[in-house]
Amino acid sequence: MKKIELGEVQTKFAEIVWEKEPIQSGELVKICDAELNWKKSTTYTVLHKLCEKGILQNNNGIVTSKMSREEYYQAKGKQMVHEYFDGSIPAFLAAFTRQKALTVKDVNEIQALIDKYREDNNL
Repeated sequence: MKKIELGEVQTKFAEIVWEKEPIQSGELVKICDAELNWKKSTTYTVLHKLCEKGILQNNNGIVTSKMSREEYYQAKGKQMVHEYFDGSIPAFLAAFTRQKALTVKDVNEIQALIDKYREDNNL
């Protein structure tokens, strides 16, 4: 599994792009100055790093995502389950539910996910 690592600053930056895309790089510099107090060089350095990681792309000064917000967080979730629970969703749920009691609504939503999975995969 390809490991995706974004620090807090890179995640904030990606969130700005996901919220505003497509966005001109010059406009992104202005937003990062206003919201993050960054200089132009910092914005372009972080943009370059996220392009190298395959999260964003900059084509002719237009910045867009190569990986959507949903795809990123989904990949991070899979990565966490793989790293900490040997890929076992039941082990993850067991660990999670030992720390937080599930409400009836939580249980119903989880059951609905399981039912949908069974239906979609003819189980």
